[in-house]
Amino acid sequence: MTMERYWVVGGDYSCLGFKSLKSGAPEVMGPFETRDAAQEAWRRIAEETRSCATARYSIASEQIVLPN
Repeated sequence: MTMERYWVVGGDYSCLGFKSLKSGAPEVMGPFETRDAAQEAWRRIAEETRSCATARYSIASEQIVLPN
């Protein structure tokens, strides 16, 4: 059986090329059990950083194989 978890990952980048984060490490939020919950968190952080052109966040998923 597999389970899927979701994470919101990103931060403030050093330039508009989005290649390296200013802090060096990404902000990670989660895990979220549903994509809808992750999307709600993503919308919240995206709205908070709306005025920052170098901020970028995305949703990542992780599949976990559970033992039988």
